[in-house]
This record gives sequence, structure tokens and C-alpha cells, in this order.
Amino acid sequence: MPPASGSRHRFTLGTRDEAGRLFLSEREPYGYRELADTRRHTVVQGDTLWGLAGTYFAPLPRACGFWWVIADFQPDPIVDPTLALEPGRALFVPSVRVLTDVILSEQRRRAA
Repeated sequence: MPPASGSRHRFTLGTRDEAGRLFLSEREPYGYRELADTRRHTVVQGDTLWGLAGTYFAPLPRACGFWWVIADFQPDPIVDPTLALEPGRALFVPSVRVLTDVILSEQRRRAA
């Protein structure tokens, strides 16, 4: 079964072993870009990537699941999402338009 449309693993290449089992390889993250509609969020105590994704991507179904987009979209990407976000840190958040039309686009997936 292929990864779901909103999955970060949709952009990975798969390799199969001798038994035919599929293993996901590294994916190409969509890194930071200066865009006109990028938002800047200053982290406050209690913020999480999941909560921020739920807030900023609220129009989308299962918005919290797009936490990986915020983690990848930093000038210095967040590689361990289990660590607490440091209050005062500036995070850059792409717009819903960039998420749906660029980051999750079928054309980008094919290029990966």
C-alpha cells in the first residue's frame, strides 16, 4: 500500500529486499524558501509542532499530521521533533497554498 497523500513518506524512494518487502529510503525535504506568504511564528511555552500545524493548516483534514512540513521548512531544519521547542525561537511556516500546491504537489512527488 503506498503512503497516504499527506504523508511525508510520499516523497521517499522505496527499495525491495529479496523477499519483496518494501523499505522506505531517505526522502527529499522541502526546505526553507523566502516566499511572500510565509508566516513567522515566535514559539511560546507549550508550543509543539503538532499544535502549530493544527493551527496554521486548520483548513486541511488532519492538519496536525503536517507537523513535518514546519520541521522541514526552517533555515536550520528540526531533525528531532520529539524535543521541546525553545520559547522565543522564530519558526517559519509556509502558507496552506504552498503546502497544497507546491509541497504536496504530484509534480514534486514524481520528481523525487
